[in-house]
Amino acid sequence: SDGGCEWYVCEGFQLVLKKQAEALAALGVSPQMKDEVLGRFWRCYLQKSKQAYCIRPAGAAAKASAACESSTDVDSDPGTPSLLQLLSESEGDLQSECSFASSTTRLSGSTSAYSGSVDGSLYLKESSPEKLRMTMPMTLSFCYMALLWLREPMTLSDLLRFVVEGHIPYLNVFQHFPEKMKLYGLDLRIFCVESWPAYEEVHDSMLELAAFLDLPRFPEVTPSCFLHPDMLCMKYLMEANLPDELHAWTCLLVRKLGLGAADVLTLVPTEKAAGRVRHDLLAAALIVVVLKLLFLLDDHYEWLLSGFAEERNKNSTEGQPCFELKKWYQVISPALAAEQRRLEEERAKCQWRSERPLCYSARQRSRVLRRRETALSLQTQFGKLAGRVPVAGRVPEAERPKAASFQFRWSEDSPAGNCFHGHSLRAALDSCSPPRALNPHYWLGTAKLCAPSMCGRLAHYRGVDFPQSYHFVLRLFSLLLRVEPSCIHQEVCVLEHKLFHRRLTRRPRAGRGLRK
Repeated sequence: SDGGCEWYVCEGFQLVLKKQAEALAALGVSPQMKDEVLGRFWRCYLQKSKQAYCIRPAGAAAKASAACESSTDVDSDPGTPSLLQLLSESEGDLQSECSFASSTTRLSGSTSAYSGSVDGSLYLKESSPEKLRMTMPMTLSFCYMALLWLREPMTLSDLLRFVVEGHIPYLNVFQHFPEKMKLYGLDLRIFCVESWPAYEEVHDSMLELAAFLDLPRFPEVTPSCFLHPDMLCMKYLMEANLPDELHAWTCLLVRKLGLGAADVLTLVPTEKAAGRVRHDLLAAALIVVVLKLLFLLDDHYEWLLSGFAEERNKNSTEGQPCFELKKWYQVISPALAAEQRRLEEERAKCQWRSERPLCYSARQRSRVLRRRETALSLQTQFGKLAGRVPVAGRVPEAERPKAASFQFRWSEDSPAGNCFHGHSLRAALDSCSPPRALNPHYWLGTAKLCAPSMCGRLAHYRGVDFPQSYHFVLRLFSLLLRVEPSCIHQEVCVLEHKLFHRRLTRRPRAGRGLRK
């Protein structure tokens, strides 16, 4: 009666994945991701969850029939094939329109009384482990799984950052649905999002999804791959404006802990303990551990080294200058504060409401449209007072930042001398060959790792319980990766317990051992 068509929830998610794959291709991802990788993953999911490409189970058919009969009368035709039978006989191409539903059994007003889709109400009720229910964050899990399969130079933190910046459709993505796909009622609980996706949620969902699809071993992460710790450490050192010489120490730490092996970095969905590495968090944690090894980061020793490096720089004006952590802090701190303010302003200006009016029922449509017109009028008036006319539902294109791999850029040709890439670490090292750190101490983030089954985390973090210099470094990398500082702190604690495993497992002697 309202000019809409019959459509299923899986078709809506298929359109979302299609738009996200096209956006990733526009950002430079391999063109084969959309059809050859993501498309196959999606068809495999539909088959595993028994939504398509399979014989329709009798139980699911009975539930769908009961749901339709409870809302409207069904004009059944036993000679007409069902949607799932048609999907099982199709060639398997991703389709952007509702052509699946056009050949199904004709239902007079078959959409649920509480949703625009055919199976909206039933979809929210099903929560069996045999049918992994699709959600909006899981669409990003699909994209990240495809990126990981292709070993693309885009980490999960980059993917989520592009989502927040608006380069990848996620917020109000249902606006791209065809007009005949009516969205209201329970459909809003499925496709409307009111928060940005969390790193751990998307990563854990990707692992669960890969195991559900029973995927084979992913392509190996080799030293020449962008996801290898040596490559990612180089990138994050450049973005954090730290000396290039630290990269040799991170590579040494990777070899020491055996973190560069393909078996450690490659995902194997069938094995719970294999390849569960979060590559970007691992690289950031390696840099933090190296900084603690060289500068201790206890709010005392690093400032003594900075004073020593400053004296050496005054006495010697030739060659590479010595790295001063104090001067580095004075350069990074205002840049970090400015970037945090910018992110908070962007978050405050984010328009969570869509341009497309959303109605929970057909009766509310006129009231929703009147409220929408009032809201647009107020936005226009306030925009004129602010000197600009706002664009409803999204950030104006002129204000949206361009997609870039680096958030901070530090040039060695800068006249202000605020680039530390070419600085030397000799003030923190002795004169031996090979050089060793002058710092003889180290403090652990936690004396004992927690059991994940007990509290869900291996280590807990409160900024007030740790030195401020250590907290500042965690804040910097948490901003670069768009994660909580506790996530990086947990990775740091895991690396520390691997590095000092022998000392932690043997009985300590009086006057020896690690300083807490």
